[in-house]
Amino acid sequence: MRLAIIGLVLLVAGGVTVVTGVLPWQEVAVLADRVAPILGFVIAMTVVTELVSEAGAFQWIARHVRGWGRGRSVMLWLLLALFATLSTIFLSLDTTAVLLTPVVVTVARQAGLPVLPFALTTVWLANTASLLLPISNLTNLLAQHNLGGISPAQFAQLMWAPSLAAIVVPLAFVAVVFRRELRKTYALDSARPAPTTSSTAAPDKVLLLVSAIVLVLLLPALVSGVAIWIPAALAAAILAVTFAVRRPKVLKVALIPWSLLLFTCGLFLVVEATQYLGASVLLGQVAGQGNGFLELLRLAMTGALGSNVVNNLPAYLLAEPLAGTPTRMAALLVGVNAGPLITPWASLATLLWHDRLVRMNVLIKWRGYAVFGLMVAPLTIVAAIAALAVVGPGGVFG
Repeated sequence: MRLAIIGLVLLVAGGVTVVTGVLPWQEVAVLADRVAPILGFVIAMTVVTELVSEAGAFQWIARHVRGWGRGRSVMLWLLLALFATLSTIFLSLDTTAVLLTPVVVTVARQAGLPVLPFALTTVWLANTASLLLPISNLTNLLAQHNLGGISPAQFAQLMWAPSLAAIVVPLAFVAVVFRRELRKTYALDSARPAPTTSSTAAPDKVLLLVSAIVLVLLLPALVSGVAIWIPAALAAAILAVTFAVRRPKVLKVALIPWSLLLFTCGLFLVVEATQYLGASVLLGQVAGQGNGFLELLRLAMTGALGSNVVNNLPAYLLAEPLAGTPTRMAALLVGVNAGPLITPWASLATLLWHDRLVRMNVLIKWRGYAVFGLMVAPLTIVAAIAALAVVGPGGVFG
């Protein structure tokens, strides 16, 4: 509700700039043409992931992950980290925050292990692992459009090195700080089956099978080069029809993320107005120019600072005009994707993650979260920019 209220305020403020002529209608039309397919993809993927979760796919994986951990905490942690990474890369960071967080907490509790290292790994990877593909993060989709609509494969070729660094550094930090917790063992026979997503819905093998097939077909389709909203919409339609036959009560208007859409539309409009008034020019004095390591690091740190002060989406939009080359665009994405690890509002995924923890009675103190973030975020950004400078376009091995 709070997100919807903020979105409504932003939408009204943006509407005022249009009505008063501050932001020309022509600019609004260009903006709408750019973001409409992206928002369509967000809607479709939200429906897909919610229905896949309702079918029990995530819970099925969780039950097996406990067994694959073989009673060792570190093995279970690595498996859940792999799951979080793949979920973020192929289904987006918000999917990881919303759907994987309850699974991770449940698995840790059933294994009798501390929740904190598993929870932090989930939220950090939800942000830092979102660099590899356009579908991983909304900022990536915007960047893909700005780069001339390059294919997912080309995008991955640009981002693979910083993405790898941004995944490894947070994992190394957790491994060092929580080394005692990760040395523990757990009893396999004491774990109880994870509950289904809906307490009133019995497991349905048909829904589970259809969901698995849809995911297997959807993931390669999303990186095939076809406009991503098309396969996402088809997948959502197939799952919706299947649920309409098998479990129609699940199909509700609430499946569509109305609050997120309202917030995103309002934010786009307001940021577009500030850009038109010259905010990006002022930001350029901080972000600098050039494609050397220090210049790229300067841009990435600017994006990270903006993300933690406001939010990563407006931080990206304001700094986008400053990323005039693919290498600088990659550096900006490092800042706004891997940098929002300090404040709770830095990314929507972090807020969604915390909301799920509160619902499961897991206490996370924001002061401690910020202290860890102040250590992890700079290390991650420096490592990712170093990787970009070495193997990126124009780099030593690029």
